Amino acid sequence: MFNRIFVDDVGGTLHLLRRSMGDFFGGTAAASALDGSEWTSVPAFEAGWSEDKLNLRVVLPGVSEKDVKVTVQGNQLQVEGERKAPEKFSTNGGFSYLPYGKFFRAIDLPTRLDFEKVSCQLHDGVLDIEIPVKAEMKPRVIPISAGESNTALAA
Repeated sequence: MFNRIFVDDVGGTLHLLRRSMGDFFGGTAAASALDGSEWTSVPAFEAGWSEDKLNLRVVLPGVSEKDVKVTVQGNQLQVEGERKAPEKFSTNGGFSYLPYGKFFRAIDLPTRLDFEKVSCQLHDGVLDIEIPVKAEMKPRVIPISAGESNTALAA
């Protein structure tokens, strides 16, 4: 009996530690929005560059396209929405590591992107976002012409 109590206590302590570290490093967290509502999670994301665009991927398992909104405000991309708990699933007598409820993620972006041409696609619990680089910011090759050969410069 003592061993079971001790194991439960350690398990509970480790669970609280894991949640606290997740909150600290941007995982599941409860935070207040400007409108007073509460977010329950901050979804994970990754980013990468190609020659002509920035690719972002936000992990949103169990979220449909009608439950997520993507906006650009200034140089910040904001992804917000709600992950609804399934109706036919109960955690009575158990627990869930999956955050249900409202979520929000703000991503600061560089200014050299074309925010008028942002595209999003939600598939398999992943939101792919593509933001093209502005044409004037893409590298261009400058031609070099051959000229007369100068042998020496006068001082």
